[in-house]
Amino acid sequence: MSLALVQSRALLGLQAPPVTVEVHLANGLPSFTLVGLADVEVKEARERVRSALQNAGLEFPHNKRITVNLAPADLPKDSGRFDLPIALGILAASGQIDAARLAGYEFAGELSLSGQLRPVRGALATSLALHTGQVQARLVLPPGSAEEAALVPGAQVYRARHLLDVVQQFLPQGCLLDGDAAPEADGWARMSAQPAQAPAACADLADVKGQAGARRALEIAAAGGHSLLLLGPPGSGKSMLAQRLAGVLPAMSVDEALQSAAVASLAGRFALERWGQRPTCSPHHTASAVALVGGGSPPRPGEISLADHGVLFLDELPEFSRPALEALREPLESGQITIARAAQRAQFPARFQLVAAMNPCPCGYRGSPQRACRCTPDQVARYQGKLSGPLLDRIDLHVEVPALPAQDLLGTPPGECSASVQARVVQARARALQRQGRSNQALQGQAIDEHVQLEPAAAQFLQQAAARLGWSARAMHRALRVARTIADLAGAQHTQISHVAEAMQYRRGLHGG
Repeated sequence: MSLALVQSRALLGLQAPPVTVEVHLANGLPSFTLVGLADVEVKEARERVRSALQNAGLEFPHNKRITVNLAPADLPKDSGRFDLPIALGILAASGQIDAARLAGYEFAGELSLSGQLRPVRGALATSLALHTGQVQARLVLPPGSAEEAALVPGAQVYRARHLLDVVQQFLPQGCLLDGDAAPEADGWARMSAQPAQAPAACADLADVKGQAGARRALEIAAAGGHSLLLLGPPGSGKSMLAQRLAGVLPAMSVDEALQSAAVASLAGRFALERWGQRPTCSPHHTASAVALVGGGSPPRPGEISLADHGVLFLDELPEFSRPALEALREPLESGQITIARAAQRAQFPARFQLVAAMNPCPCGYRGSPQRACRCTPDQVARYQGKLSGPLLDRIDLHVEVPALPAQDLLGTPPGECSASVQARVVQARARALQRQGRSNQALQGQAIDEHVQLEPAAAQFLQQAAARLGWSARAMHRALRVARTIADLAGAQHTQISHVAEAMQYRRGLHGG
């Protein structure tokens, strides 16, 4: 048979559209042509496949005109994931393996020159896309990638270490490989889902001494999924607090863990030992808007998508570029990011909790009792003016983190541990889920009026305060969501005036505002 078809998958965001690798062998001048909108690394597969077949003791059809088509032709293909299906297509077209037995399998893997299989990125995203689309297919993947893909419930995943391990499974009936080319005994294996691992120990909130107000705000943020801005002088503990937020968040569900891991797999950052752990991404303040949002061709996820169902910590917030900061506005509202280009469009999840930290002024010591501030009012206004009103409006909690005196820092006992705080957070989130099926931060429109259950006195108090402070409608809604979270932490059925008053304390604005 001179024509063979092998099934594989491309990557386009979190989607995995099917790709048929068509291989045709014909008489004529010897050549190896690869078509189908292939990127440079895909075209380089010609040399990798040629060497891998020869070094594995298999026959490469040197005297044939080889044409490989990656269909559909208008779908971009990248990476070395098509090396294995191209090699199998050549073997099937030349009759060295049984082409009919390839039906029902999908292949992905990069080949080394010796025939060893190397992992490819996005294996878990591919397996999750098959599961979501209810596609019954058996995936054959290299070591590392197969373990990722097997995490998806019900996935049929086979691991192969070498090209010969795959060839051995699809030989014609009665045929055997030569002794010199025999595969390893454990080279081919059906993968099963890995048992859930105990989450790695996170930094404990007990390390933070004092800062009762900031700790309380951190607990509220964790209980309701709210974004948080920490404002204070250098060394006051802003970064310590932010790095401990993930440790007080509830454990991830299986669906949340799969989606978070799939995004990390697309970027090549997934590791099995971090399965089920909420990510904390902390990009440097020199990160561009594209680094935060994602992009490229084909589009890849940025830091806000890699922090999906976790924490995005932006330290030194005013030092980020203005385009990078403004790019956060839409994802904070919608929980997703759409990267649109002329030729393609990709959508990534972005349900992250933003924790930002900043100094009150350029020198950092405005309002600090330890050291005098050297900044002029114009410098302070210019520094804080780097943060636009619409962005600040989307951050639910604004909290001051004052510097602790040395005697308080040394003499204060350790604070409450993360486990105790997490227990209250879990109870508060359970109340919200039972009442409305989502976190308080996700309440929108009519759902706010229905589920906040504001008492009349609290509603009148909020209306008067908002009119006096000049709040926008968005600011009022965010204050209501925070108040509902405070009520859940207190175990109250209705949102009372005390809950609203505390929520308002977290929207007092900046020093210079």
